[in-house]
Amino acid sequence: MDKYFDAIVVGAGHAGVEAAHALAVCGKKTLLLSLSLDSVSFMACNPNVGGSAKGHLVKEVDALGGLMGEIADRASLQIRMLNLSNGPAVHSLRAQVDKSYYHRLMKSRLESTVNLTLKQADVSSLIIGENGIAGVCTAMGDSYYSSTVILATGVYLNSKIITGNYQKNSGPNGFSRSELLTANLVDLGLPIRRFKTGTPPRVLGRSVDFSKMTVQSGDIDSYKFSSLTEAPVRNDHACYLTYTNSTTHEIIIANLDKAPLYNGSISGIGPRYCPSIEDKVVRFADKDRHQIFIEPEGADTNEMYVQGLSTSLPFDIQEQIVSSIQGLEHAVITRYGYAIEYDCLDPLALYPTLQVKSIAGLFSAGQINGSSGYEEAASQGLIAGINASKYLDNKPGFVLRRDEAYIGVMIDDLVTNGTNEPYRMMTSRAEYRLHLRQDNADLRLTELGREAGTVDNARYQRLERKREELVKLASLAAQNYEPNRFVSLCQDIGESLPKSGISLKELLQRPNVQIKDAIKYFDELKVFRPDTLQYFQNEIKYEGYLLKQEKTIEESKRMLEHLLPSDIDYLKISGLRLEARQKLNMVKPLTLQQASRISGVTPADITVLILNIKKKLK
Repeated sequence: MDKYFDAIVVGAGHAGVEAAHALAVCGKKTLLLSLSLDSVSFMACNPNVGGSAKGHLVKEVDALGGLMGEIADRASLQIRMLNLSNGPAVHSLRAQVDKSYYHRLMKSRLESTVNLTLKQADVSSLIIGENGIAGVCTAMGDSYYSSTVILATGVYLNSKIITGNYQKNSGPNGFSRSELLTANLVDLGLPIRRFKTGTPPRVLGRSVDFSKMTVQSGDIDSYKFSSLTEAPVRNDHACYLTYTNSTTHEIIIANLDKAPLYNGSISGIGPRYCPSIEDKVVRFADKDRHQIFIEPEGADTNEMYVQGLSTSLPFDIQEQIVSSIQGLEHAVITRYGYAIEYDCLDPLALYPTLQVKSIAGLFSAGQINGSSGYEEAASQGLIAGINASKYLDNKPGFVLRRDEAYIGVMIDDLVTNGTNEPYRMMTSRAEYRLHLRQDNADLRLTELGREAGTVDNARYQRLERKREELVKLASLAAQNYEPNRFVSLCQDIGESLPKSGISLKELLQRPNVQIKDAIKYFDELKVFRPDTLQYFQNEIKYEGYLLKQEKTIEESKRMLEHLLPSDIDYLKISGLRLEARQKLNMVKPLTLQQASRISGVTPADITVLILNIKKKLK
């Protein structure tokens, strides 16, 4: 049996599979270890990919050569673009996926990946050598050796399932948990926290009265996550909207003493932006109802996911809650909701490359870093995989800036400020979100992925084709036309006719003119792909705002040029406030820009740092 690998990835959830795949395509002999091979990329909670801000992450993972977008497209049941009533910066793609098929597709893809070995094993401890990480040991007493290890254990470290008074030492969905690794990480001096998340009950679809609910169908437009997806994605399953009511809320309030979240049974910190139904009813007491979405779990099952009804209340109370909701009066619960507590790392222990500061060669990615969600996990996994490969090659790390990607925003947030609750990506966290749109993820990142070794020829050729199309589009849109060329178009959309010669670009700068309308009257536009046309339109309509944002980005880049030595002892720098010294010493920022974002570090502290650096350079 082969015991020696270039890299070992512990955990095969959404972070682990992206990390292992990235390492393998970079030519590294990689071992991917999972507690159960039946849980590879398993969607233990919601059966969907993408959503607000999360869709941006999936697009970026795809642009960098990751797998999530491609597999989500193939496993899609329904696909919709969210937030279309707002500007393009916050448009976010979301797919309802067949969770079982998604798992099978991902597992099959990994099994066929050159340089990658999958194995079922419970990692119990890390092997530390003179120069850092040296391998892992399993609960069976086996050992595997490598100078690079990525921890991607998700929510499985000492995880505990809680429903009412019932508690079970288990991973999600009944999978085994990791019982030994946390103790080893503590012994190695890594800071461990206790977080929690939850999941709602599932119901039998044929027991639901969908006629009492609002149907939510997929979009007519054929959207897709991956640039590699050629055929239209499957989009033939409906979701349904219903609401809680006063009866639902009365049941919950009357049984709060039985809620683990309120009676002290749960000690872990839960996600603020994805609360349980009992937490929502208490925190938002002024609301008389909350949205509940009934979503398909797969094409080969009649089980439906009750989105918005996450709970850890006892099973009999869950029965009452479900039956109080319109359309679910006679619903049969197939699986009860539960809360899950788990151990995770304080992300302040990580560099922006996701390498653990105290152990060379050890990386960490996904929910073990205090984040929540499949998309956040996949993004971190891909970055950790790329950086582990670079570490093996003794090359500089791969760090995305906040102006380059949502992934860069997320990782910077985690490693600079840490998190006191499961971190969720949101568009409001990205200060350059107009620049970081879904439609330009490939233009922003695919070249970087190519340099990192994760983007293959097929994906890169699609980028080159898009660039060529944009050059042709720019030339076409710059041509001047007589006003009568636009008569039919302007009449169709109720727009005033231009009084003199005008270009298509100038016409598109009008708020009411959309490129999808212009296509009807310009056969020349029909040869371009819809995603290219949409990107081109967004660039035209927001040209002024984008130019302003580019100036801000350039100013931010100048701060990035101020690199901070890794051996600075901030406690010894006079002039810094005590809080700033402590925070800076804990985070060990790589740049002056990162230092400026640390909570508790003031502009005055940054001035002191600059003066200190200048003094040392003299």
